[in-house]
Amino acid sequence: MSAQPPPGVPVTDAALADRIDVAMVRRLVAEQFPRWAQLPVRPVEVGGWDNRTFHLGGEMTVRLPSGAGYALQVDKEQRWLPVLGPQLPVEIPVPLAHGRPGAGYPYPWSVYRWIDGQTARAERIDDLTRFATDLGGFLSALRRVDATDGPLAGPHSAWRGGPLSTYDAETRAAIEAHRDRLPVDVVAGIWQAALDAVWPGLPVWFHGDVAEGNLLVRDGRLAAVIDFGCSGVGDPACDTVIAWTLLHGPSRAAFRAALDLDDDTWARGRGWALWKALITLDDEDPAKAERAGHVLGELLAEHAVAR
Repeated sequence: MSAQPPPGVPVTDAALADRIDVAMVRRLVAEQFPRWAQLPVRPVEVGGWDNRTFHLGGEMTVRLPSGAGYALQVDKEQRWLPVLGPQLPVEIPVPLAHGRPGAGYPYPWSVYRWIDGQTARAERIDDLTRFATDLGGFLSALRRVDATDGPLAGPHSAWRGGPLSTYDAETRAAIEAHRDRLPVDVVAGIWQAALDAVWPGLPVWFHGDVAEGNLLVRDGRLAAVIDFGCSGVGDPACDTVIAWTLLHGPSRAAFRAALDLDDDTWARGRGWALWKALITLDDEDPAKAERAGHVLGELLAEHAVAR
């Protein structure tokens, strides 16, 4: 099944995404930032889908949203990344220029400083428990940044940081659709427990998409956190999903300890992980479907141990 996002959640414009290429980026740069017009442009190894990313020379990247909803994130990143960066313990993207529509491209876009590193696959991490502790420290520092006037959860964040109830109908439909392969009562219970654990606190900063592809490692350690498109201020539980997608055993425990999470926040984090796993369980991409099955297995195993 495919996810049906609620109104206002960013959706990729597939036709536009297909048109975003090296030639378009060269035209945009030449028109708006002629000082960089002679620099080579080439796609990055992992370019993403929500945004298309290209190398500009050897020290910069160009990032173009692939749909109108994602374009909402450009001004937010331009405004807040320079504020967040100096207060965080590892690198995050640094905006260098703010592009405007042109050259057949309809949205604002950004030029960032290039950050060297590899995406955080398990085989690239020397010590997963140390990695989990470092990541927990980063997220703790992010939550301590003054959230005054920060962007409240909404369409720009795909409702990350907002209430899980946004996705209640979609999640329950997915549970029912997979009745033949899931322990329905258990899964529904995990979801209901997440809904019941309502965030009572003041809004704090969250990243919104703490996933392997947005975590960079160098020399086996966490070196940078990228892609703040879903960031904002609100409930930080969405940032714990990595606990079930990448971490396990001692590393999961170390991550939770580094964040000093209460039971309710952990329960809401399980809810975010469960929602995403359920809506991608039948994804056309076999790797995504396999990962969804893995996450469901981790959630069910944790539930069994906790009983």
